[in-house]
Amino acid sequence: MHVLVTGGTGFIGSALIPELLQRGHQVTVLTRSARAGESGLSYTTDLYAITEPVDAVVNLAGASLADRRWSSRYKQVMRDSRVGLTERLVEWMATLETPPTVLLSGSAIGYYGASDTAVFDERGAPGTGFAADLCRDWEAAAMAANRLHCRVALLRLGVVFDRDGGALEQMMQSFRLGVGSWVGRGSQWLSWVHRADVVAAILFLLSHADATGPFNIVAPGAVTHRQFCDVLASQKPVLFKAGVPAWLMRTMLGEMADELLLNGQRVEPTALREHGFAFTFAQLDAALDDILSR
Repeated sequence: MHVLVTGGTGFIGSALIPELLQRGHQVTVLTRSARAGESGLSYTTDLYAITEPVDAVVNLAGASLADRRWSSRYKQVMRDSRVGLTERLVEWMATLETPPTVLLSGSAIGYYGASDTAVFDERGAPGTGFAADLCRDWEAAAMAANRLHCRVALLRLGVVFDRDGGALEQMMQSFRLGVGSWVGRGSQWLSWVHRADVVAAILFLLSHADATGPFNIVAPGAVTHRQFCDVLASQKPVLFKAGVPAWLMRTMLGEMADELLLNGQRVEPTALREHGFAFTFAQLDAALDDILSR
């Protein structure tokens, strides 16, 4: 296939593209700055400059939610880079003589809001708060491609772990100093997933013509933040463990601390498993062992 990827230079996209190329697909990456391509891989800064038919789109673009405090200006940046870009993507698809047959579009488990007690699968209703509203609008923008007779699958991503970036890099900082830590009370849920399983799930959804609607891209073994600390400390020993007070996180990070760190949700990958997808890393200890051994 000829696959268009947005966010192709990001944490997930940079791992996905080599796998697409290895499987013989042609890949075009939408990027903000021009760069040289290579065999089977090209870059464009303008959707309308793409001349060859596109069979599939994988939409992973979006400014990081954890990059900085959520000022009003940065909230708009996050919306524009997700909702705005997806709207423009669907508008471009509508101009094509033959639109892509499938759109896999990014979203996040923030869609469900936060809960200490609920277990969320894809049938769950949207929650409240900025992240939930953002995900709901982002998904609605992608689902508009249905009118083009395009199959749409929504990638509700959990916290993605791997080396060289992502959340794990930040979460391990105190461990490198010999201190195992969690934020706030530590009982909030952390629905995580190994980046290798994210890439495998995207490839799986690309090839399954009956895969439509939302898919939770999370490992089936969710843990609390304190449990995460214990598992990581068993593989990377620390001198002691301690929680980072909630008030300090709120002082440093504002609204983002409550939405991303001090609260969480327990999410299950029900739709993926019903379609027959098998996780390579279903348990946190195996995932961390793989990541830390490389």
